[in-house]
Amino acid sequence: MLGEYSTKYAHTAKDKPVSEWHELDDHLAEVAKMARAFAEAFGAGDWGECAGLLHDVGKATQKFQKYLRLCAEGKGRRGSAPHAVHGGRLVADKHKGFGKLLAYMICGHHGGLPDWNDLERRLVEVQCLDEAAAIADFGTFPKSLPFRECKGNRQGFVFSFFTRMLFSCLVDADWLDTEKFMDPKRAAWRTAYPDIPALAKRFFPHLEKLNDSADPTPVNLVRREVLEACRAAAELPPGLFSLTVPTGGGKTLSSLEFALRHAEKHGLKRIVYVIPYMSIIEQNADVFREFLGHEAVVEHHSSFDPDTKKNGEEDEDHANRRAKLACENWDAPIIATTAVQFFESLFASKPSRCRKLHNLARSVIILDEAQMLPRPLLLPCLAAIRELALRYGASVVLCTATQPAVSKRDDFVQGLEGVREIIPATFDLHARLQRVRVEWLGGLDDESLATRLRSHTQTLCIVNTRGHARKLYERLAGCEGLMHLSANMTPTHRSCKIAEIKAALKEKRPCLVVSTQLVEAGVDIDFPVVFRAAAGLDSIAQAAGRCDREGRLTAAAGIPAGQVYVFLPTECKLRGDFAVTADKAEEIHGLGDYPDLLAPEAIEHYFRLLFWQAGDDLDAKGILKNLEEGVRVGNFPFRSVDRDFSFIAKDMLPVIVPHEDEAAALVCALKYAPALGDILRKLQRYTVQLHPKAWNELLAAGASRLALEGVAVLENLDIYSRELGLSLENPAFRRVEGLIF
Repeated sequence: MLGEYSTKYAHTAKDKPVSEWHELDDHLAEVAKMARAFAEAFGAGDWGECAGLLHDVGKATQKFQKYLRLCAEGKGRRGSAPHAVHGGRLVADKHKGFGKLLAYMICGHHGGLPDWNDLERRLVEVQCLDEAAAIADFGTFPKSLPFRECKGNRQGFVFSFFTRMLFSCLVDADWLDTEKFMDPKRAAWRTAYPDIPALAKRFFPHLEKLNDSADPTPVNLVRREVLEACRAAAELPPGLFSLTVPTGGGKTLSSLEFALRHAEKHGLKRIVYVIPYMSIIEQNADVFREFLGHEAVVEHHSSFDPDTKKNGEEDEDHANRRAKLACENWDAPIIATTAVQFFESLFASKPSRCRKLHNLARSVIILDEAQMLPRPLLLPCLAAIRELALRYGASVVLCTATQPAVSKRDDFVQGLEGVREIIPATFDLHARLQRVRVEWLGGLDDESLATRLRSHTQTLCIVNTRGHARKLYERLAGCEGLMHLSANMTPTHRSCKIAEIKAALKEKRPCLVVSTQLVEAGVDIDFPVVFRAAAGLDSIAQAAGRCDREGRLTAAAGIPAGQVYVFLPTECKLRGDFAVTADKAEEIHGLGDYPDLLAPEAIEHYFRLLFWQAGDDLDAKGILKNLEEGVRVGNFPFRSVDRDFSFIAKDMLPVIVPHEDEAAALVCALKYAPALGDILRKLQRYTVQLHPKAWNELLAAGASRLALEGVAVLENLDIYSRELGLSLENPAFRRVEGLIF
């Protein structure tokens, strides 16, 4: 049975004899041990151990052992000796029920969780099964699920979510043990982080000192009350919470206070802060580092590069390497990430995306600006939130200025149950923090709008599209202090422009800003007057958060002094979700029942119209339906769900704009770089996303060149404007020789 090779190996060792290779028995035992420890967080330790023991039994075949030796000689052909499928076939044959769940993750631990019809075909074709069976250990096969079996129409989601979480345990354990053998230096960088109690000792005195030094303004007094409410709520048992605080009420630090106290009280492992916009995640992460230390916080998003040196850390090389590694599996106490990264990972099938998921168990998860969950994916998002709190020991906080109506009610049975609001209703925060008056102007053409904007010294106008922002900016040409913000500008350029805006406001200089909605969350700017193109009430409330933000005007007047004007642009037709949300907001306004459109009761009515009456539109891709149908036939469509669950449009394509020396140097380095990922992360700061049509037009005209598949570099920098960024509609661009429109 043992055949030609009596000792079985899992991995070769470069330039070392066979006797020093990674023995298969050792690898299986260590992966099983780690996977059990990871899965214990949600009561599935025996499941994790069984998956670990079986995941690589296919490497015991003579074919694979021969393949390893060929690889050591430089003659191995990738994919010529598959091994993941053997353990899946063995467990599926031996245990017809739970074995199938384990088969998904074992067979997919390299290529990703498959759809069952694809997996079944591979299982039938597997060869050398007896050789793998000789070392297969079923001694720890799980006898039951770690939770009471779910009945009704949520079964499919519950089982698929469990499979993905367990898959995460297996993949992380496998990669960590392989790394420990293959690259011990890299493995050594994964040293321990400070734990939650240690971070709490840093944070609480720091925040208390900040509060003690704050001026006793009405806004700061409210912030103190919000903080005290968060401290009290931290004592409650883990589960679902909401933190509803109007803009400017101190949600960021108060929610972190809650998270640290709650985690310390209940022994939770980490805090994951989920932020909707790339434009504010770095800002929030820097605030967390100020209070907790640079080494405690890991950012995970597309434009963050842990190699960037910060704060003069003496051990910065080690700290930055460790941060990069922590992005792989979120093995750090504080994670700051985007909603896209968070939710798309929860529905992913690829090992690299799923690897971190098990570290969400027994964590505190803060969903900042929770009202921004995309409507077509709302029900799958709520299902994931429910699972994390109900079966994985997490506490999830829906943190927002305008709490969406996502709790379960008779007319919204898919909503969340048991959500506890942290702020008592008696606080009446909306009334106490009311700093603006909202006036609905109705339809306005651009010239009428421009006339109104010119009549104010410092004004912000937020519109719904990049094109409308450009046209309005051009119409306002000649106005003193005129500036523009949109995603047609690179992130680096936008950051510089925001700094200019803040300086103008502080110095009380004329400042007229035309922007898309990218300023509506986390951008700390304070205008006396804001105009907002028709949108949902939640967006209008966010726009209002840029008006008299600190309450200085209101405090002087004694009544709300900031002015927000809502207008319907007659020259820019609303489409898609903008049209739907704007229509519901106008319906609330038309009722005449709410003198204050931003009052909690008006917001609740708005979300009731938007969510509760939407039906199938809240799961537009039918993800939950497909999972329920799948569980009835035992076919979980993991790959299909991964494809369909897309938080943002996947059809946008990047154009790198090397408008600074650093960007130009990085573009040159692309040609020779051994690790493209690091350079591409750095280049995100100099990138504009375009629709495919515009992207291809630039290439066809020779204005850009293809640097990598799907990545273009702008060659003609004359068509990137410091005022408007990159936009093919700009009249100045049409004069560029060779461009065809």
